[in-house]
Amino acid sequence: MSILAYNGGAIIAMKGKNCVAIAADRRFGVQAQTISCDFDKIFEMGPHLYLGLPGLATDTITVMERLRFRLNLYELKEDRKIHPKTFSSMISNLLYEKRFGPYFVEPIVAGLDPVTFEPFVCNMDLIGCPNEPEDFVVGGTCTEQLYGMCEVLYEPNLEPDDLFETVSQALVNACDRDAISGWGAIVYIIEKDKVTIRHLKTRMD
Repeated sequence: MSILAYNGGAIIAMKGKNCVAIAADRRFGVQAQTISCDFDKIFEMGPHLYLGLPGLATDTITVMERLRFRLNLYELKEDRKIHPKTFSSMISNLLYEKRFGPYFVEPIVAGLDPVTFEPFVCNMDLIGCPNEPEDFVVGGTCTEQLYGMCEVLYEPNLEPDDLFETVSQALVNACDRDAISGWGAIVYIIEKDKVTIRHLKTRMD
């Protein structure tokens, strides 16, 4: 088994019309053994900026703390909110520094530009190679299922409520086909003036 799949997990980020969504399952386990159903994999890094960290749970926490430290330094020095694209470069830089002994996480960034409110999504591998598509990104242990569901359900310029429905259906249905992710989910819909957080109930077997 890959060390990236040791704790399980699944995350999606998807663009909508002037909004962006990021969703993750809630399971924390050790291989096939489930330990808890309230593990956070998505972290708020700014008013319109969220970070998803699928992978090894210990590295998830370490990378989040290191990024929060770098982000605080950046915002103190620049006296402005960071752009999501700049933040993804910061993550890429952190991961590439450790390329010979990498953190076992594959980060996903979702956010709105603080000036234009353009949606932005990005994911990267464990040494920080970025991928910035026009529609959605996925990460975790059931990426094939997530890609399949997103390809079927995604449409351009979805309104926030439709985006929530699309992301939720994609995540829940993909997790149903993966033994080491699921057990509840959380969805963030990020808009210009608000962030909506919803918890989903899923199969618990």
